Amino acid sequence: MKSLLTMAVLSVTLATACYAQDAVSITGKGKQKWSQSEINRVYLSACSAVQREFYSHTAPRPTVALILGADKNVIDYDKKTILLRQWDRYLFAQGVVLLAFEDLLTPERRLGMATRAVNLADASVDVRELRK
Repeated sequence: MKSLLTMAVLSVTLATACYAQDAVSITGKGKQKWSQSEINRVYLSACSAVQREFYSHTAPRPTVALILGADKNVIDYDKKTILLRQWDRYLFAQGVVLLAFEDLLTPERRLGMATRAVNLADASVDVRELRK
């Protein structure tokens, strides 16, 4: 029984790591050092945090390119690329959160939210306007 449980946990762990590995491609310039397993863990954790924060039924899993050894720390939203001077798990997590949020907030959802905002604004009246 114990070996069966161990095998199940190992299988889930490996499947999770493989899934994250497909979602993050890493390019290092110069003599950058990084841990693939740490990058995968931070990636999955950041995606799960976005899912929990916004009560989403599905976890966003944006395909992310990570470039280490860049001139400055930035995110290229169009290319879904996180550029870091050197490996920094906090900056990487912030980048993944932003890209995951962008995946979660599809153009249809943005339009729906904007429409609801305008409708709510039209439905409210300033009391001073009623006096006139």
